[in-house]
Amino acid sequence: MNYNNGAKKWEPGKGYAAKSYRNFGSGAKRFSPKRPVRSFRDLEVYQKTLECSVLIDKDIIPALERVKDPKIEELSKNAMAIPLYISEGHSLRFADFALALGYIEKALSGCNRMSVYLDHIKGLYGDKVKVDLIDDLINRYVLVRGKIFRLEMSWKKFMAQDKKSPDQPR
Repeated sequence: MNYNNGAKKWEPGKGYAAKSYRNFGSGAKRFSPKRPVRSFRDLEVYQKTLECSVLIDKDIIPALERVKDPKIEELSKNAMAIPLYISEGHSLRFADFALALGYIEKALSGCNRMSVYLDHIKGLYGDKVKVDLIDDLINRYVLVRGKIFRLEMSWKKFMAQDKKSPDQPR
């Protein structure tokens, strides 16, 4: 790979810093600030979990109906519960912070629950369902679980800073 975009190759003692910084940013991703969160709908974790829930209702549930699986309704409810918990937690974070964190914890456990359900479906009906879609959904739930956890940590950090008295530096 050529990282220097046509600049001379680096040689020891030949002005490496000047040469490397001359092309800084030419191929790198530019910084753009994140959009402000005005409602729960702006949260990426809400958007991703809602997307997973739609995929499950649209693509997985019909396949399970064909094999007459008894857990169809439970799977759909659990998929929808995760974005609901995120929205409720977001709404309560200033009024009742402990309850809001409880909802976020439920969203975290919901992601784990959905991974287990999807693994179970894959094991039972691997030849009758889209295994690649199920694997993709499991990966999405695992990734979004990490993001939900980081959201929880940032809320805790924000609330801890907010509780400091005005005379202490933040």
